Amino acid sequence: MSKEIKVPATAEELKDLKAGDMVLLSGIVYTARDQAHKRIVECIEKGEKVPFNLENSAIYYVGPTPEKEGQVIGSAGPTTSGRMDMFSPLLMEKGNTIMIGKGKRNAAVKKAIQNTGAVYLSAIGGAGAYLADCVLSSTVIAWEDLGCEAVRELTVKNMPLIVAIDSQGNDIYEIGPKEYLKG
Repeated sequence: MSKEIKVPATAEELKDLKAGDMVLLSGIVYTARDQAHKRIVECIEKGEKVPFNLENSAIYYVGPTPEKEGQVIGSAGPTTSGRMDMFSPLLMEKGNTIMIGKGKRNAAVKKAIQNTGAVYLSAIGGAGAYLADCVLSSTVIAWEDLGCEAVRELTVKNMPLIVAIDSQGNDIYEIGPKEYLKG
């Protein structure tokens, strides 16, 4: 059974999620990959306004393909999250509560998750067309010059995700292999 999560979401609303839980995410999600993260951090460091409110935000690590006629968005599969690890702790400190991507995260990100009550959700790699069907609207809100990596505001409904790291730091990428080896 999947747990339904509405975004924006507070750390309090996310505290009962456990690594391995299936979730259906609905609400406002922002897209940001490597270059967008770099620019967001530069804005913070310069005291400039970030293109969206980080407080209780969900950020999806995706660079969607161009949409075809009649589509809201093109294929929207996750990118490898490790490339955002150097930026993520600061964004969580500034209020980001949900990160969405694929793959393992480093120790600094896990510590920041525990310190802030955030969560890391994993999207299924290779399922970009399926995930795009969960997107009801998509608007570029910043840095159009980045092309597919521009920051977009998405409205999503029932996006299927897995809790990869819960707010206590439990990590499915560590738990899963151990459970498998137990037989």
